[in-house]
Amino acid sequence: MRTFVAIEISNENVINSIEKFQKEIHFGVKPVQSRNFHFTLQFLGEISGETVQKIIKVLHTIEFSSFNVNLKGIGVFPKLKFPRIIWVGTDENGGNLLIQLAKKIQKSLEPLGFFPDKAFKPHITVFRIKKKVEDITKELEGYKTMDFGIQQITSIKLKKSELTSNGPIYSDLEEINAIK
Repeated sequence: MRTFVAIEISNENVINSIEKFQKEIHFGVKPVQSRNFHFTLQFLGEISGETVQKIIKVLHTIEFSSFNVNLKGIGVFPKLKFPRIIWVGTDENGGNLLIQLAKKIQKSLEPLGFFPDKAFKPHITVFRIKKKVEDITKELEGYKTMDFGIQQITSIKLKKSELTSNGPIYSDLEEINAIK
């Protein structure tokens, strides 16, 4: 099964802010469904049920305290002139805390043979762009500093991703809560 470690976006005010932004964008891009808003801390790829159990065991050894992340600003991957993804970013402090948590997860999963393919950059994918679009710099200019609200980070999840023609379907395999 295809898996990843993530933090879900659950704050309704944040979700509503992102959905409002998605409704304001009109240049042929596909919005990510709000139930799929998340930070991918580490993508694990295709793994067996046996490996899932090993990963769950390791994830339960990770200790972290809850913290807040202010979701603000937008950006694109790989670049504005040829965007494939439009994302929502974070404030510096919350972003740094997410990076620290992602590093803890990465380090704990290394003995199982999992290594990230690229450095973690805190972001929530809100649009996927399949067809080539022109330079969208002007369209996104007004949103560069937009504040989407604060998400409290209280848990991480091991998630399964099933790819379908209507988009991915994510399901929870395990939830690991922050220490109180």
